[in-house]
Amino acid sequence: MKEYKKAPEILTGKDLDYLKDIFGWSYNIYKIGNENIQYIEDKEISKFYLECNNLFYENMNTILNILENGDNNE
Repeated sequence: MKEYKKAPEILTGKDLDYLKDIFGWSYNIYKIGNENIQYIEDKEISKFYLECNNLFYENMNTILNILENGDNNE
């Protein structure tokens, strides 16, 4: 049996399930945001809504980068 001084950098099945959930939540909120932002008349609320939508988009890209590059992201 091999002993590790440090845990290996791998993505487990549980990690992948969690990333899938986070991606799904972010995608759904992002999609709803894109569909509804046109109906917001208040400029300040519209700006905030857009900033939030950008955050969800960044979250999705972060998850895709983790999946593409493994767990070597910081």
